[in-house]
Amino acid sequence: MRFGIVVSEWNGEVTEKLLDGAIRVLTRAGCDIGSIMVKRVPGAFELPLGAQFFAEYTDVDAVIALGCVIQGETPHFDYVCQGATQGITQLAINWNMPVAFGLLTVDNLQQALDRADGQLGNKGEEAAATAIRMVALQIEMEESSERPVVAVN
Repeated sequence: MRFGIVVSEWNGEVTEKLLDGAIRVLTRAGCDIGSIMVKRVPGAFELPLGAQFFAEYTDVDAVIALGCVIQGETPHFDYVCQGATQGITQLAINWNMPVAFGLLTVDNLQQALDRADGQLGNKGEEAAATAIRMVALQIEMEESSERPVVAVN
């Protein structure tokens, strides 16, 4: 399996931990480090387009989108979270490609750190595990669709 990871530079203290977790899970699962491509985008809002670039210009089997948006005093948080969520969902459906959602949407930095190798685990690891499972499911479904369907009476 080949994976693309698109990671937001914004809140880098958090997103680098998510990235480390994702790579850790992929390599432990037997993925060769040469089969993992990492690209960075400025912020969470750019994750969908960064993921689409993987779909368009590479031969990865899945993309893992990693980012962190921390609630501020304005509605900007809502717009960024909604845009990133909808964009990633649309990409997965339109490209028929697993895109794992590893975007933290939290109220403060401590909540983010707790979810990035803190007391609540590492959401980058969870996103990578999801990507592996979805690629395996897609392979299984593609292989079974190649077999003739036999009606059982």
